[in-house]
Order: sequence, then structure tokens, then C-alpha cells
Amino acid sequence: MNRINPFYIGVTLLVILLFLAIKLGSVKSELKEASSSYKETLKLSTDLSGLKEVYSNKERIKKSLQRILELSSLSAAKIEKKSSNSGIVISSESINKNELNSLMGKILNGSFNIGALKIKKLSNTNASLYMEIKW
Repeated sequence: MNRINPFYIGVTLLVILLFLAIKLGSVKSELKEASSSYKETLKLSTDLSGLKEVYSNKERIKKSLQRILELSSLSAAKIEKKSSNSGIVISSESINKNELNSLMGKILNGSFNIGALKIKKLSNTNASLYMEIKW
């Protein structure tokens, strides 16, 4: 009676095989979740690196802004531009509404990181402007 019954060995192997099959299924589902998470992270990182290229190029932003401020439609506006290490501040004590529309159309259609924007109506035709563009 010291021998182990082969039936018990077979049942034990069958239970181990069943346990491993269940574990394999759960590992497969975890792998699918990790793979989808990796794809989402890869897409996000690609998008962020593209945004970084667009918004952090200091020289490109300066040139684009200078081109906008030199437009003939903005020549009559007294726009002050102050540069710093963190960005550029554009301000005007009194700007015509047509000039303001032209400036805002160009700025908002461009790829600029606007930190602060304050527009205050002074009269029906004039307003004051304060805008910070950061990089």
C-alpha cells in the first residue's frame, strides 16, 4: 500500500493543467490591456512631441510675431513689444477695433502659446490690449 495510485497522479496533473490554462488566459488579457495602453501612450507622446516642436521654437515664434506686427493694417496702432526670457508681452494703450480684429485674427490663427490676454473697451472704436505670449 505504499504505492501512489496512478489515478491520483492523473487527477493532480489534470488540475495543474487546468490551473495553468486559467492563468494563461488571464495573462493574455493583461497583455492585451498593456498593449492597448502602450499604443495610447505612444500616440500621446507623438502628439506632445509635435506640439513641443510647434510651441517651443523661440526663433520661429519671434519671426512670426514680428511679421504680424509689421503688417500694414497694424502700422497706425501704437503696439509696444517687450521681450523677456519667458516670452513676449504685447500691449497697446489705444488700438482701433479694425486693427485689433486684424491682430487677433493673425495671432489666434497662428501657433502661439498665449499666457494672458486682456482686452478692455475704451470707446465704441478703441480698446486697450495686453497679451503675453510664452515659449
